[in-house]
This record gives sequence, C-alpha cells and structure tokens, in this order.
Amino acid sequence: MTNKVKLDLAIGDYPHTAEILNGSIPIEGVEPNFIRVMPQIGAYRRMVRQAEFDVCDIAPTTYIIARAYGAPFVALPIFLMRRFHHGGLLVHPDAGIRHPKDLEGRKVGVRAYSVTTGVWTRAILMDEYSVDSSKITWVVDDEEHVMQLKLPENVMHAPEGRSLADMMADGELAAGFEANAGIGRSGSPAGGWQVREANYPPLFSNAVELEAAWYRKTGIYPIHGAVVVKDAVLKQNPWVARSLIDAFSTAKARWLAQLRSGAADSAGDRKYREFRKIVGDDPLPFGTKANLPTMTSLTEAAFKQKLTPHRMDIGELFVELETR
Repeated sequence: MTNKVKLDLAIGDYPHTAEILNGSIPIEGVEPNFIRVMPQIGAYRRMVRQAEFDVCDIAPTTYIIARAYGAPFVALPIFLMRRFHHGGLLVHPDAGIRHPKDLEGRKVGVRAYSVTTGVWTRAILMDEYSVDSSKITWVVDDEEHVMQLKLPENVMHAPEGRSLADMMADGELAAGFEANAGIGRSGSPAGGWQVREANYPPLFSNAVELEAAWYRKTGIYPIHGAVVVKDAVLKQNPWVARSLIDAFSTAKARWLAQLRSGAADSAGDRKYREFRKIVGDDPLPFGTKANLPTMTSLTEAAFKQKLTPHRMDIGELFVELETR
C-alpha cells in the first residue's frame, strides 16, 4: 500500500508487543502514532468516555459494557493478557469464611464492580460453587470506567475517607481482592494503598490445582487486554483488522520462541511459562475459534452480574477473525 492510514494507538508495553511499539514489526498499510498511557488503565477510561484513540487495548469487561451502551468501537480477537482467577481473593482470618458460600450475607471489597478480575471471580463463585452473588454486598472505592453503568443494589461505595485496605484491617470486610482492593499479604502494600494488616489467607489455598482442573472442565482461559478499533476506521479501511492481527501475531511468535528457549525470563514470562503447562504451547491464543468459549463465558457473566442491560451477542462484540 502506498498511502498509509494514520492511526493513533494506545497499546500496553508487553514483551509480546514491544517490537510493534518500537517499529521493528510494521502494521501493514498503517502509519502508527503510538500514545503511551501510564498506567494503561488510564487509556481504558479515555477510550470508553471519549473514544480518544483509533486502536486501544482495554479491559474486556469494560469494553463489553461500553459496547452495550453504544460505544463506537469493536473488539478484535486479540487478547494481550491472560490469568486465572481462583487465586487473589483473600479472606479476613476472623470472618469465619471456610467455603465460598460463606461469603453470602457478607461484605467483599473490590476496586470497582466492573473490574474484569472481579467479574471472572464472581463467575467462578456463581457457576462452580453455587454462590448467590446478589447476597454479597460488594464494596467499591473507585468509579466505574463506563459512566452509563447503573450498579446493582448490592454494590455500595466505601465511606468517604476509608480505603478498602482500612476496612479489611478493621474487620469490616469479610474478603477482598489482593490487587484491586489494595489488600496485600506478607506485609507488603498492594495497589498503592497503605496496608495496616496483611495476614489474609486466600479463599482457595490450592488455587493452581483448581485452575488447571477448571480449564480442563470448561475450556475457559480468562481474557484481559482486548484490542478494540473504532467502527469508523474499519468501515473505511476493513483491511486494518487483518493488518493488526498479523502484526500482533508476528510479535507474539517471536516472543514465544524466546519463551520456549528460556531467553524470555521476566516474572511475566515465567507466569506464562507455567500457564503453558495448563493450556498448551501458546499461552496467548488469538482468533475467534480458539477463544469462543472464553468470550461467550465473559459476555454471559456480564449479563448475569447486571453489568449489561441485555445479553450481548458475540457477533455484536467481536470481529470474526483468525490468525494465519
């Protein structure tokens, strides 16, 4: 292509995107203007509130909610982060939480109700352990990215001047998310909060084993970091979708070679190396076919948890696209 399309892209800097961001791997037909947002969560809000970028990676639940309320952008089946969610929910040692259903009737802290980690975890509690999420009071201390979202009645904001970490330390919360609630373990603050007490055991002490069994049972491998593109861009230049997935696939393939050889060995790399033992050789699969059970599960979870006013169809949310 002789005349390249100029696009503004806000993409997180990961080992598997670095060569796109530094220009080593071109996006065919595109003259990219990379806009670095630190942290990337800031780009989520700017995208769903102002549709500021032509291409952006945002939290998938944030995207699904935004699309349900008419956001002018659509997701490609490119997911830049993955993680499982049996771990990360910590309980107060004096709360008497022995089983997931013990959370019913109690207060649980999470940064925002729509944060994807919380959505995936609630889905597991509801689907695998018959927990009635509506009987839990979800305590939040941040605003939701999508401003049109109307929160369910069982969601409350933390009192003014009180952090979730403080509430957990004082026993006002029965449980909270390690990262999103600023609730840490081993005396180390998490999420930038000052933690006054850190002796919080996980709800599931054998999370890794449960995650592997859950994946084998369901085929669901939780997605994060969805890449979205403005509708107007794809309407005028539908080939952009193919150019993007090809570029991201090339960058990922180079990273995978380093992961296999051991050359890629950061903490994040080691996490994905462990995931390969569960999900197979490619711990970041792209494409509709490989991700259909996961995408369907998250859209269903968003509806069940009253984050979307209706069930969103996969065709409304994702461009059908496969890697070559």
